[in-house]
Amino acid sequence: MIEVINLNKSFEGNHVLKNISATFQKGKTNLIIGQSGSGKTVLLKSLVGLHVPESGEIKYDNRNFLTMSSDKKKKIRQEMGMLFQGAALFDSMTVEENVRFPLDIFTNMTFEERRERACFCLKRVNLDNANHLMPSEISGGMQKRVAIARAIALNPKYLFCDEPNSGLDPRTSIVIDELIKEITEEYNITTIINTHDMNSVMGIGEQIIFIFKGEKYWEGTKDDIFYSENKELNNFIFASPLFRKVRENMKR
Repeated sequence: MIEVINLNKSFEGNHVLKNISATFQKGKTNLIIGQSGSGKTVLLKSLVGLHVPESGEIKYDNRNFLTMSSDKKKKIRQEMGMLFQGAALFDSMTVEENVRFPLDIFTNMTFEERRERACFCLKRVNLDNANHLMPSEISGGMQKRVAIARAIALNPKYLFCDEPNSGLDPRTSIVIDELIKEITEEYNITTIINTHDMNSVMGIGEQIIFIFKGEKYWEGTKDDIFYSENKELNNFIFASPLFRKVRENMKR
């Protein structure tokens, strides 16, 4: 579980995060949604230590990330998995080498143990025959699955996903969403997904927070969204005619 308490972050006098408080549950897909510039990316980067907030607390299973020493922060970072927006694979490495990379850096496992773990993770994302391919030889959806395999290589307690469906077609996006949800439940991970994909929200949004102009304006589940009276949330979610129609049908 990750707890955020009264988090504030500014850039050159611009107050980007304003007293954000939220709890991200273990074993659930926790989504952060909001318009571009709302602060959701800054929140995600603050959680993983890429930004340092001016005030507030970030607790990883009751461990305050912001006040601990560099050595202790390093240990928590080793408990994190990160799925970047563009997969961020190394072009010069094979699929297997990409997945093995965090094992090479952060563990004392033998080469055979690292290779075995990489193969296990690739098999878990249904890519057990892609080991020796280069990133340029596989599709965008396959690259995202390789990135997921790399993100879980260290058996993380916490998984962060930044726009995991960016650039993918709708069918592949569903595959990626379902895979993230399966892995979250299977390994009981605290998963946080930063997204503006409404299909993801409605498909796997077990716990959702909506950020508007740096503030948490709403919190709930995908089912709660259809009955929300929050004006800003409704303007964001139901900008799509499809979702407006679904909501109207549910209210009849």
